[in-house]
Amino acid sequence: MRQILVRVCLSIALLLVFGAAFATDAVADTGSADVDVVPPPPGANDWSCRPSADHPQPVVLLHGTFEDRLQNWAALSPTLAGAGYCVFAPDYGKSAGGLLSGVGPLVASAQEISDFIDRVLTATGAHQVDIVGHSQGGMLPRYYMKELGGADKVHALIGLAPNNRGTTWGVIGLPITAVPAATSVVCPACLDELPDSDFIRQLNSGPMTLPQVRYTVIRSDYDEFATPHSTSFLPPGPNVTNILLQEVCPRDLSEHMLMSLDPIVIRLTLNALDPAHAVPPTCPALQVGSAGG
Repeated sequence: MRQILVRVCLSIALLLVFGAAFATDAVADTGSADVDVVPPPPGANDWSCRPSADHPQPVVLLHGTFEDRLQNWAALSPTLAGAGYCVFAPDYGKSAGGLLSGVGPLVASAQEISDFIDRVLTATGAHQVDIVGHSQGGMLPRYYMKELGGADKVHALIGLAPNNRGTTWGVIGLPITAVPAATSVVCPACLDELPDSDFIRQLNSGPMTLPQVRYTVIRSDYDEFATPHSTSFLPPGPNVTNILLQEVCPRDLSEHMLMSLDPIVIRLTLNALDPAHAVPPTCPALQVGSAGG
């Protein structure tokens, strides 16, 4: 958690302090094969894993903006692997010299996701994957399915605090929007994720869901980055389940960054992946989003 916040603060500091210089001189490095590779979280990227009859779809975990696969999925990945799933997690959207993940242009990141899913399907022999994505990672697969031929390759999409209609960026909105030229260098994704961006308009032109995909969205009333909160939920439908975390556990105080670590959210995610064997979450007296199970 501390590392995630440090990365967010670092990116905002770069925007504020060095924005003008970056806008003039720097060149974004997006998706470069030369940058250091972030290790996968525990339980992920065993390319010899073969899906079982109980869990026939491999699960692909997609991290959020300013996050990476190790930080974002340190709790969920080993839980899924321990439950018998084949788990895979890419690290995508590199920029700022490879220091940050999830900040590259969203169209390029979607293509990285597409290539990764094709690799997963080839390695496992599966026909479809299930996707669990946090924030940007819960929204971006919708572009992959709509624009990059992924519609028939995804069985279910579970979004944890996704910004499906873009985000005004809440508590960090001002530094992100104050100097767009600097933001476009350090975090092109930040501009792509604004509600009025070309990317979000294209994403949401026409139906927001596909009839053959099962969707689950889990959001929190304490989210300070995916704003306004109405950005997350998808239009109601027979294949859509929208869950407000505080309606499940009223005392759960988890905000945006804690969603993927929250044991209640993890339980709800397991239920969404395997609804036939769903287990109601047990709410503690005071749930603050700790990583313990």
